[in-house]
Formats: sequence, structure tokens, C-alpha cells
Amino acid sequence: MRRLAGLLVVPLLLVSAACGSDDKGSDSASASASAPTKGGFPAITAGAKFGEKPTLAKGTGTPPKELKTKVISEGDGATLKNGDAIQVNYLGQSWDSDKPFDNSFDRKQPFDLTLGAGMVIQGWDKGLVGQKVGSRVQLVIPPDLGYGAQGQGDIKPNATLVFVVDVLKAQQIPTSAKGTEVPQTDVALPKVGTNTDGKAPTVKIPTKTDPPKKLVSNYVLESKGDVIKETDSVIVNYVGLLWKDGKTFDSTYATGKTQTFPLAQVTLKGLKDGLIGKKIGSRVLLVIPPDQAFGDKEQQSIPKNSTLVFAVDVLAKM
Repeated sequence: MRRLAGLLVVPLLLVSAACGSDDKGSDSASASASAPTKGGFPAITAGAKFGEKPTLAKGTGTPPKELKTKVISEGDGATLKNGDAIQVNYLGQSWDSDKPFDNSFDRKQPFDLTLGAGMVIQGWDKGLVGQKVGSRVQLVIPPDLGYGAQGQGDIKPNATLVFVVDVLKAQQIPTSAKGTEVPQTDVALPKVGTNTDGKAPTVKIPTKTDPPKKLVSNYVLESKGDVIKETDSVIVNYVGLLWKDGKTFDSTYATGKTQTFPLAQVTLKGLKDGLIGKKIGSRVLLVIPPDQAFGDKEQQSIPKNSTLVFAVDVLAKM
């Protein structure tokens, strides 16, 4: 089954991002070169406070063979648990380098992820559990918990990685959308199940009617949550099907992992437009005509000129 995330949004996830940053280097390169490595942690030579873009020294000696975690400054927020939706700023650098390969500080765009969901390299999932919101944490990640023997972009094979991570936000994610059931009376549209047990809802597509030519965005369950704006990042569970044969081409339920969509970066027009204006906590039926989906371009298991059907649980926003 083809995961749609890479087709819907600009790839940001550390586990698959083409690393390489807009970082222009450090003004304190000479200081970095001579700064000490203490206890397996390269020194932070500038920007040590939470919220500041840090500068890291090059690691010296043999890098640690196990994951190392150091709290630079501890926040007073909630303790992070697997399954939490979190937002962070970070800077990443290879042990044997004094130049970052990636950082979110320059982009002025924090990074959203679900902890423990496999969205990022294992060193992050393991090293951030138990930390508190408001903390600055330094991680030293061995290759087997990073990008391993294959490397990634500018990161060499078998590289030990060093990250400074500021934990900005965290929240628990509901297992299902909930709210008032909205009557589904139009027999020409798909009918979506209203279960709230966290399992994938059923989606029954009409077999004797043509798909609509305009975008459909209807509540199945309407909550009383905040209205979604284009600037929001939303955490969703969804199932996506082809109108033509009812075949599922993607489902977060199949992997057991929610997906985070920064809506400003969603490139599938019908998905983006269909969610904006709806309420957090709701279940939404989307029927997306080809001109607001992938048009005449085939996308692996999605034939060209396909009408797409989504049942989306909008669980939370960051």
C-alpha cells in the first residue's frame, strides 16, 4: 500500500528527509574546532539557551557506541510519552563535523511528529521519551539508531549524529474523532461508518452513480473543536479509496500511526481545501475530483484521472 505522506506534503520527516540545510555555517568555527567533548557530548559553543540557535563543537575522540542523552536545561511542562504529538526545534550535526547538516531554527518552522510512531530515526524516539516540555536536550546517536550503513544525503554511512532539541509543545492524541452524528442522506455519495473505537471506519461507495465533479467535504461526526485554519498543522487518521473500484490505496489505520499535515504545505488541493474550515475532533468525508487530486498523472496505485474518497478523523492540531 502506497503511503501518501510524501505526495501530500513537502517531506520534512527526519527519517526520510534529504538532509542538507540552509545553514550558512558558524561564526565560531575556530572555537568549535578546539572546544572539548565532555562525557561523550560535543560542547555547545554558542546559543546555549532554550530557543536560541546553538553552535556545536566537533566531536573529539571515539564517539559513544550507545545512545546518550543530556538535559541542557529542564522545562516544567508535561513529560513526553510514546504516542504524544510533539513540536520541536532542532539542530543536527555529524560527530566528525563542525557544520550542521540540518536545522529548523533557520527555517523558522518547528518540526511536528508523533513520538514513538517511527516517524523519525530511532535515536529520537528513544531519547526524547521521558523529557519535559520546555527542555533543551542534547542527543548523541550511534549509527544503528540513526541512518546506519546507508547514510542519508550529506550524512556519511555509519555516522554518529549529534542533535540539540528544544521541546516546544506536547499533547495526547485521541484515538478517534467524536461528536454529533450528521445524517448521511445523499445516496449519490459514499457512506462512512460512525464508530469511535479507534478502528478504521467503513466506507461504502455507490456503484451505480457517477462521482461528483466538485469537491465534497461533509461532516460524518461533528465536534465542537476549533475551526481548522490554513496555518494549522493537524494530526489525522484517514483511509483513502478509489471511487472507481472502492480499493483502499492508503490508510494510517493499517500502520497504526497517525499522520501530521502542515496544511500550508499540503499539495493535494482537495485534501487541503476540504479540511480548512472544519472542526478539530471531527470525522470528515472528502470526495476529491481529479482536477483537485492528481489529475492526469498516475501515482503508483492511483490511476490517472481518479476521483479519490477519504474518511478523515481530525484528531488534534499542533
